[in-house]
Amino acid sequence: MDNDSSIAKIAAILRGEAARLGPGARLPSSREIMRRHNVSPVTVSRAIGQLAAEGRVVTRPGSGAFVAHPAPRGEDPADFSWQTVALGDRVVDEGPVAELLGVAAEGVVPLTGGYLRPGLRPDRQLAAAAARAVRRPGAWAMPPLPGLPELRRWFAAQAGGDVTAADALVVSGGQAALTHAFRALAAPGTPVLVETPTYPGALVAARAAGLRPTAVPTDRDGVQPDLLAEAFAVTGARVFLCQPTLHNPTGATLPAGRRAQVMDVARAAGAFVIEDDFARYLTGQAPPSLASMDRHGTVVHVGSLTKILSPSMRVAAVIARGPAAHRLRASQLVESFFVARPLQETALEFVESPAWRRHLAAVHAEIGVRRDALAAALAARMPRAEPHLLPAGGMHLWVRLPAEVDENALVEAARRNGVLVSPGRIYYPSEPPGPRIRVTHMAAAHLAELHEGVRRLAQALDTVTGERA
Repeated sequence: MDNDSSIAKIAAILRGEAARLGPGARLPSSREIMRRHNVSPVTVSRAIGQLAAEGRVVTRPGSGAFVAHPAPRGEDPADFSWQTVALGDRVVDEGPVAELLGVAAEGVVPLTGGYLRPGLRPDRQLAAAAARAVRRPGAWAMPPLPGLPELRRWFAAQAGGDVTAADALVVSGGQAALTHAFRALAAPGTPVLVETPTYPGALVAARAAGLRPTAVPTDRDGVQPDLLAEAFAVTGARVFLCQPTLHNPTGATLPAGRRAQVMDVARAAGAFVIEDDFARYLTGQAPPSLASMDRHGTVVHVGSLTKILSPSMRVAAVIARGPAAHRLRASQLVESFFVARPLQETALEFVESPAWRRHLAAVHAEIGVRRDALAAALAARMPRAEPHLLPAGGMHLWVRLPAEVDENALVEAARRNGVLVSPGRIYYPSEPPGPRIRVTHMAAAHLAELHEGVRRLAQALDTVTGERA
């Protein structure tokens, strides 16, 4: 009995026996199998050989056949494909923000970024303020949900006009403030008007809230009120995001007359103005805020300490009145409860100390020196690259490139040449009007590095345009 069917039958019996005995156990001897099942030695040998080929048994000459231990198997790779259907098509594009927050590698000159360089940050003074703050009674207790009353009062005073502490809500940084404002003021699927160009983080936040950013043109004085009125009429939008002081990226500051016009246009449209006042402390010449001109709850004002102090000082305030204020507070509460009290106490300790004014004076002086140095270097090495304007503060110059320059190619060539700049395309909610870059003067370690960065950028431009240095 040594045909194929007999071999298959004995192999099946031995599989069952191996499963019953478990790994390492010895199978019955060939003689015993032959006796039990009345089969020939060839049938037994071939059946055991089949199990050995399957990895079920191992044979040891002179000892017999033993149940094999299962071979270690790598786990099948995780399959996340089901999530594509569950998540739907509402994509959050973090690319532009991640690009702005990237850290330059060693040896690379950063002509991008939005925070003070390490040597200008008041790290030592902030550490001292934090040490004093955490010694305050109740410093680790839960704060009032809208924020510490003293800190809210301080932010209200900065906004000006008849704004009070009751109008202010402390939130975790300016980006969180914009996110709360978009969600609270506009329904998903509706348009939100934005200056063009504008801050990429605002575009990402608006889209993440399900809104459709719609461009309103700007010039050297900021948003154009007549075009803003037309955009409200055409789109039916009820929210306009505005950076009226040191607009990012152009550096424009709305003059007093236009501020009044913007307010009139928004009120006529029955719309909110989100005033992103991120750069108020990056100039010694900040004009009165839009919030200070508002009596009817038109303006939702955002003020932040992050730009002037440290990227980790995630403390900002949203100022609003009426039902909008209630919605903003509800958004904050359900999303994150409140801002950590030690951070609020530290911010309050610092801005109420003499170190605050000294720090402002130092930053304003440094901004003036670096802005002028950057403008001079660009004029000397890249005369065909024209800054939009020379702003009265801030950290950047918005630079228009010659029309024939491939913006993407320039940014990549600059990266290869050891200098980082921000591509203009990420600042537009729709098609850019031409090649642009944003060049930052505050991230370089010192003026020599700033000049070296411009030199490398000019070399990259020469490479892209095929010109000789």
